[in-house]
This record gives sequence, structure tokens and C-alpha cells, in this order.
Amino acid sequence: MRILVLIHEYPPIGGGGGRVAQDVARGLVKRGHEVHVLAPHINGLKKQDFDEGVSLTRIPSLRRTPFVGDLLAMSGYLIAGFWAGLILLWRFKPEVIHVHFAVPAGALAWILSKLTGVPYVLTSHLGDVPGGVPEKTDRWFKWIRPFTPRIWRDAAAVTAVSDFTRRLALLHYPVDMRVIPNGIEMPPPHPARIRLNSPPKILFAGRLVQQKDPLLIPEILHELKQLNWQCIVLGDGPLRDGLVQRIETLGLQERFMIPGWGLPKEVHRCLQESDILLLPSRAEGIPMVGLHALAAGLAIVASDVGGVSNLIDSGRNGFLHQPGDVRSFAESLKKLLSNPAFLLSARKASLEISRRFELDRILDAYEEVLVEASQKR
Repeated sequence: MRILVLIHEYPPIGGGGGRVAQDVARGLVKRGHEVHVLAPHINGLKKQDFDEGVSLTRIPSLRRTPFVGDLLAMSGYLIAGFWAGLILLWRFKPEVIHVHFAVPAGALAWILSKLTGVPYVLTSHLGDVPGGVPEKTDRWFKWIRPFTPRIWRDAAAVTAVSDFTRRLALLHYPVDMRVIPNGIEMPPPHPARIRLNSPPKILFAGRLVQQKDPLLIPEILHELKQLNWQCIVLGDGPLRDGLVQRIETLGLQERFMIPGWGLPKEVHRCLQESDILLLPSRAEGIPMVGLHALAAGLAIVASDVGGVSNLIDSGRNGFLHQPGDVRSFAESLKKLLSNPAFLLSARKASLEISRRFELDRILDAYEEVLVEASQKR
């Protein structure tokens, strides 16, 4: 089957949604399908490339940095993608379009489908749902929302990455919707390989934006300054300067490392070298960094938002808290940091839980949906 993938972020551009698209595309290629991805371009990247068998076309989209996709960049992707998409439809002749995010790529899929008759499958990642990530989307959703129902209604199939994303989407778009969670390739299970670091290492990996609430991290860890720990903040974004300033104000600069934006290999290395993932987000679907933390055998202390609860058996491999609750986050981290036996047990439990999200199971589901959709021409 020939599949055209439309997405406004694809590694090394973007965050978890792009990595999901990449994993699915690579996995489908390994299963014998032909996959071509239409993604944005930034300086330093090839405009035509191959990614583990995936054909990749990158188009100018006014995107300036890997980690910020503003309204201008999304509009640029939509405009440039129209002509590039038509050319790909003519040359590649896909049987189905797989589009990630209803906005902006969903609008492009809808237009191309109407012009050519090629059906599309829409995968929602939360940030494309009204109210999903309010500080990120609400400013421009009020302008585009009247045009979005058709994108959802006219899709041959719609999937969501979590039950929470599905429930929120159904409030606005009453269509049939199947939940297909994010997944990752799992290493062979070897719980005995886990070794605790001394001092324990706490990791945050993600965009430094309001949605992820990174400024909460030094506030939480300041409550634990009497304990021995190190923290790595792997990421970049508009809140970086504020984060550095807050760390210095609290006198914690010797305990933090902030290496900047991390490519997938760097994220993987940091996960392998850490003990605890700290995820104080205000909103999430199913975060890819959480899945990778499970596969690396990290304990997880996170906000109870979106699909994060699917990753954590509270009290077993980590803890869930209300966003912004500094004291509760600190108390849970203290339980892990002050009890090596419990930390080791929690890390081994994460490895066991990770098996729920094996990529092969996720690919089975996507393959079924895409094949069914391709037959609706």
C-alpha cells in the first residue's frame, strides 16, 4: 500500500507528535508499505531525503526553529503543502493519506482529498483539539474553529492517541473515533540491567513552554535541596531564560544541567543515564518521552493530565499529581530519592509496564485502519 503522510513537524523538527509519525512511518515501511512524508524544512536539512526507508520531502514553511511551531509556520506549511501535495499525489499515487493533527495538516489533507478523491485518516494528538492545550491553541482556534468540523467529519477514519484526547474531541466533533495509543520499539526485557546512579539523576525532556511547565521544576527540587540529586533539563524554548534565572535565584545551579535541544540520540542517552522522569505538564496526550522513560526503566513523577495516567501505576512505578502542586511533587520525589530499594523497584516496574505499548501492537491497529480507509475511494 502507498501512504502519503502529512505532518507539520517531523524529527528533528517538533516534539512528541513528530516522533509518533516517524515511528509509525518507519514501522509501516518495514511491513512492506511505501510511505512518503511531506514535512517542513529548516536550514541544515535536505529537502529530499530518506529516513530508514521512508521517502521524505521537506517544504519551506517559514519555520525558524525546530522546537517552535507558531501560527505563521503552520500557515506556511499549509500554503506550500498544497502545491507539493498535488505533485506528490500525481507522482506517488498514494492509496490513502495519513494526516497527523487536524490543524494545520488536516486542512491540507481535506483539500487534497476533495480535489483528488484520495481518502485520509486523521490522527489527533490533543494539541489540535479546542481546549487541549489552551495556552498554545486557544488564541487562534477562535478564528479557525468554524472551518474545522469538516476536517473531522470527512475523514475516512479518525484516531486519537488517548482516551482523554478522544473524549475532549468528541465534545466538539461527534464522529466515530478509535483510540490508538502511541507506542515505541521495546528493547528485550532485562530488569537486572538497571543500576541506580549516585547521586540519583532526575530528567526532564521536552519543549520549554508553558504547556510543559518547566519553571515548576526548580521550585519542586528546592524543597529537596537537603537530599542528594542531579537534574538534567533537556530541551529549549521561550522559557529557557526564565528557568535559568529561577535556578540561579534558588542557588541550585550546581545541581542542574541544561544542555539545550536534544536530538533523538541525545534524548535516548539521557534516558539511559537517568533514574526518574519528572513531567509537570499542564496538558498531554500520551507523551512520547513518558513511553521512552518506561522502556528505559525510569520511575515517573508526573501531572495527572491527559493520557499520562496510562503510563503510571501510582505507588508502583511512580506517582501522579495535580498540575502545579509543588509540595505533592516534592513529597513523591522524596520517597524515591530517600529509598534506593523503592527507586530500584519502581524502575523495574516501569520496564514491565512498558510492554503495554509495544510498537508492533500499535502498527497492527494503524495498518488495519489505513487499509480499510484506502478501500473507501
